Amino acid sequence: MKRFAIDLPRGEAFNGADAGHQRLLRLKKRRKLWLSVHLWLGLLLGFFLTVFGLTGSILVFYEEIDNVLNADLRIVQAQAQGETAYHALAEVQAAAIAVMPPQAKLGFVDYPADATFSYKFGFNIPTAVADEKDEWQVHVNPYTAQVLGKHLIKKAENIFPSAFIPFVFRLHFALLAGETGGIIVGIMGVILLFSVLTGLIVWWPLTGRWRRVLSIKRRASVERFNHDLHQTSGFYIFPILFAVLLSGVYMNLPDQFMALVKQLSPGTEGFMDSPHSLPAHDKQPIALTQALSIVQSQYPEGRIDWLSPPADETGVYRISISDVPKLSRFWSERQVVVDQYQGTVLKVQDPSTRATFGQTFVEWQWPLHSGRAFGWTGRILVFLSGLACPVLFVTGVIRWLQKRRAKLHRYIN
Repeated sequence: MKRFAIDLPRGEAFNGADAGHQRLLRLKKRRKLWLSVHLWLGLLLGFFLTVFGLTGSILVFYEEIDNVLNADLRIVQAQAQGETAYHALAEVQAAAIAVMPPQAKLGFVDYPADATFSYKFGFNIPTAVADEKDEWQVHVNPYTAQVLGKHLIKKAENIFPSAFIPFVFRLHFALLAGETGGIIVGIMGVILLFSVLTGLIVWWPLTGRWRRVLSIKRRASVERFNHDLHQTSGFYIFPILFAVLLSGVYMNLPDQFMALVKQLSPGTEGFMDSPHSLPAHDKQPIALTQALSIVQSQYPEGRIDWLSPPADETGVYRISISDVPKLSRFWSERQVVVDQYQGTVLKVQDPSTRATFGQTFVEWQWPLHSGRAFGWTGRILVFLSGLACPVLFVTGVIRWLQKRRAKLHRYIN
């Protein structure tokens, strides 16, 4: 009886250990499957992830880079009076229009970021080919209303833009393939999201050895260093990379993205719908300066960032105001939409107008993608996550080649 009393706990312990061992074997088998999925997704799309990452890192600081590359057009001598010394927007706009051909259509206006910057006007010039246009930019000194210069951004017949930052933008968002390229990049983004998730599954330590997967072993072999670098860098940038990829999918596949958001967050319907102006036969469209005056009278706080005129007879004026105080701790931008005939404000989007989780979620996508949601901290984190993409791709390929070489060596021997 005494022996039986002693052996029973041992048997129970043995059965428990055996069950735990079997469970661990099942988890390892399942992880092996996920590892294969992660491997092939990485090999197929890792190069494109590298392209998206490096171009994304550049675009985090696209304004600063563009200002350096075009300093003669962007930088002006500041005056003591600051913005109060600016010429009227109507006069500045007239100067920009005067140096363009009559058929040129104004696409946007970038307001001076501070007292040392010029106005930037974007123009499109239609060509003989339908829906094809040449893209130009004109820079005007706000203090003198004199044109500092103009430069060609992209000829309609050329695949590659003539300017560096526009080239990077198109490469990042559409692989230089236009609308079709944008859709393809969006689909790639969905697949890369899945790849990132499988990487987290593969990274997860089944035996609880957390220190091993959270650091790089010192004085390790080349193979072990490569493995640890891939594993740890992937883990630390996971939340940032996942957010950036998700927001990229939203920007490239907005309709599909919003359809899913509406299902998950009732009440979001109509949130992203764009209002339209109602043509009035007895009224002429108001000028851009009038639209700006209307917005500034109702929303005087903050800095005017950019303006865009109506694209057609039902289009609207869109005016963006940045650095609005007391609007949001992390993202303080307000966008106002104005009817081009009545001058009435049709829509306002800012953190205070978000009524549902879906609206908040969607509004955060661009700030998260650009890193601007958290100021310089956010921009640096997004910048570093982009630089980590080629590291993940290269170390992943090296790891695959190492395993392949080892497998071939075992086969030969």
